[in-house]
Order: sequence, then structure tokens, then C-alpha cells
Amino acid sequence: MSVDLEPGDLLELLRTMMLIRRFEERTLELQAEGLVHGAVHPSIGQEAAAVGVCSLLRPDDRLVSTHRGHGHCIAKGADLDRMMAELFGRRDGYCRGKGGSMHVAAFEVGMLGANGIVAGGLPIAAGAALAEMLVGSDNVAVGFFGDGATGEGAFHEAMNVSRLWSLPVVWVCENNRYAADTPLEDTMPTSDAALYATGYDMPSLIVDGNDVLAVRAAAAEAITRARTGGGPTFIEAKTFRRTQHVVRGTPLPDPRPAEIHAEWLRRDPIDRFSAQLAAAGELPDEVLAGLQSDVDQALAAAIAFAAASPFPELDDAFDDMFGA
Repeated sequence: MSVDLEPGDLLELLRTMMLIRRFEERTLELQAEGLVHGAVHPSIGQEAAAVGVCSLLRPDDRLVSTHRGHGHCIAKGADLDRMMAELFGRRDGYCRGKGGSMHVAAFEVGMLGANGIVAGGLPIAAGAALAEMLVGSDNVAVGFFGDGATGEGAFHEAMNVSRLWSLPVVWVCENNRYAADTPLEDTMPTSDAALYATGYDMPSLIVDGNDVLAVRAAAAEAITRARTGGGPTFIEAKTFRRTQHVVRGTPLPDPRPAEIHAEWLRRDPIDRFSAQLAAAGELPDEVLAGLQSDVDQALAAAIAFAAASPFPELDDAFDDMFGA
């Protein structure tokens, strides 16, 4: 158990992971009901990576996500009501209903946006880190990406410039073994994405991405390095998403082997952390029930808020689209 966390802090880590999990489960249910519009890329099973990193960030720290970004948004402190309204395509959503699941941004908590382009957010994270450095701030930027992004030119350009200029950025690769449905063995010459950092003379850490405290410890080292002028760090969080790559209605058959699913189900981040807390006497049944009730109430309120929000007017179509 982490010595720098009080029992309440540990429970908050668990609660946030539970909230992310249930938000995405409800999102898929609501999509099936026709209330959530557009494609959804769930991160169910990857909650520990988002929470472990974001639990150490300040509101003014910057974060850039991927197409699989709900968990990052929630872990960074985004408002649940406005997130759900965005998925409903409603006017009170973060992007006034125009961004949907893949493009939620919450600038007030430093969340610069999810991004539907693979590796497309990494240059934005580098730019955000450069901006913080130029104004003399000790804020940091975090760029999340998947293992599939390592084959994109934008990934290598962002790695190179961040090391060349010693930018205050933390790169977090959520290596879930599959780029959509393609196994990493078919896309990468190594199973360890962190080895790419070696070519850029960048410190790197490989961590169990389903262990929230292990992720948090790695993030603490990387964030401290960035805040104190030590430049970028590459964190590889080994994890697994339990759902198909994208859901557009009726789920399709999952081509990934059943034995891989079974292996990672045994390593579920929420179940593991719950068991760890229970063994330490920090999670009696009534406390767990209270966390579950709190999560359910928060989601019920968010859904009610989204359902009550109006759809955008036709005249809103070009608002916020162009700079003056």
C-alpha cells in the first residue's frame, strides 16, 4: 500500500475508477437506447492508467487524450453532467453537442481534448508543454496514446522535439496489445513500446497498467522530473481493454482470443485494488456499498441533466468553428 496516501485518498482512487467504469457501461447502454449518438470507444479495463496519472495532476496541468478518452476526462476532473450532455449531442455539453464521444474537451480543468486522429494529440501536448516552459510555469503536460500510435510520424516528431527542447511533458502509452483488432506483434518490432524512448535518449518506465498504485508511483517520478526542469519521460502502462475497439450499435464478434480475455479479466484493475484495500481493512462492505451508491447517484444526475438539455439550434452550427 502506498505510504504517501491516507485511507480517504485510496478510496477516492477506487471511486474514480468505479465512476469511469460505470460511466462507460451506462454510455453503451444509452447508445443502444438511441440516446448517445455516434461511435463510442470504451476504455473499460484501462481505468488504472487514467486514474494513476491524473490523481497527481493539478487543474492547471495540461492533458491531451485519444479517441478512447472518457476515463482521462473524468480522472482529470471534468464535470460529469457536461460530459454526458456532450455524448447526448446536447447544447449544454462541453462542445455544445458538436464533439461527441471522441472530442470532449474541458479547458477549465486542463483537459485540452480527446482526439479522433491516432497520435494527433501528441504534437498538441508538446505545444502545451512548450507554452508552459516559455511562460516560466512549473505546470506539466501529459499526452496519452495507445500502442498503435507508435507507428505514426506525429508520435516520433513529438518524442524528438520534447527531448530536444527538454519539454515538461509526460508521455503515457496505454499499451493494450491491440491497435483496433491488430495485435501488436503485427505492428511493432517489440512488445515494449518504451524501447522507442531509448532512441530519443529519454527516460522510460514500464509499469503494470492495471495496478493503480504502480502507475501512480511511475507518474510521480515522471511528473516531478518534468516540473523541475528534467524534461520528458515515457511511461508504458501495460493494460487491456475489455470491449471491442469501437461500438456503433450492435456489438460485433471480438476477434481476440478468449484466453487473453480470461487472463486480463483476472487482472481487472478495480477488482484487484478493491481486494487490496479489503485485505488492508480499508474497504468494509458498507464502505464499498457507499461508493457504489455514490457513483450510481452521480451518473443518474448526469443522465437527467443531459436528457433535460436542449439540442443545438441549426443556427448554432458554425458557432465556435472559426477564430476571429
